[in-house]
Amino acid sequence: MNKALICTTCGTQYPPDKQVPELCIICNDDRQYVTEDGQHWTDMEELERGRSTKIEVLCDNLYSLKTEPDFALANRALFVKSPGGNVLWDCITLPDKNAIDFINANGGLKAIAFSHPHYYSAMNEWAAIFNCPVYIHHNDSQWTMYKGKHITLWNGNDFKLWDGIRIVHAGGHFPGSCVLHVPSLSAKGTVLSGDTLYIARSKRHIAVMFSYPNQILLPRNEFVAFYEKCKGLEFDTMYGAFVNQDLVGNAKQIFNTSMHRYINSYGM
Repeated sequence: MNKALICTTCGTQYPPDKQVPELCIICNDDRQYVTEDGQHWTDMEELERGRSTKIEVLCDNLYSLKTEPDFALANRALFVKSPGGNVLWDCITLPDKNAIDFINANGGLKAIAFSHPHYYSAMNEWAAIFNCPVYIHHNDSQWTMYKGKHITLWNGNDFKLWDGIRIVHAGGHFPGSCVLHVPSLSAKGTVLSGDTLYIARSKRHIAVMFSYPNQILLPRNEFVAFYEKCKGLEFDTMYGAFVNQDLVGNAKQIFNTSMHRYINSYGM
């Protein structure tokens, strides 16, 4: 069998039994980009040389997993510990021994869930290792390049897991973009946002856009649909896709202020 090739720009793994496209379908989309020096591919064997997973505690029962040195989009995966079962929110491409041992020592995984397709990466590898389902909103099925046996597509506005944890469909950045709502991680609840909501470097603004790297705004109607789905969420804390994208205690206030900027700019 051929190797499962991985796009070096976004980290998405393609199935080994199919020819990879000339350009990564995830990157050759207006939300992302193909680098100026062209399309490049790697594989898991090459990727694991010289790289490892750095694990950090974000708060009680929430951990960050990040590949170092950086690979692809340099995002982090978030590991949620919960009595009913643990959840991995978004993925990093390399499931190395450090990450596997850490997760197993903390009870394994009951599910993997996603904010959007940029972080699918090597989700089939992770799901096979931990023998758990992968939950993806049906609206993003066309960007699911590698539909392994663990993939479960779901429909609707939310998908309830356990212990009050639920995946909430928001739309916006992608048609199936979601957030994970975990009520137990903070006093008023915590949102794991991925890139569905993007926390600014200043930590004084939260963005929602069609494309962040290409700076393309959402059409007005798509923002309205997104806002209607998210405005009622109860939370005080938010963790985004990248290191230091942590808003603790005042996240809903910043969300409200940020969304009203959008409302004013759209003339609503």
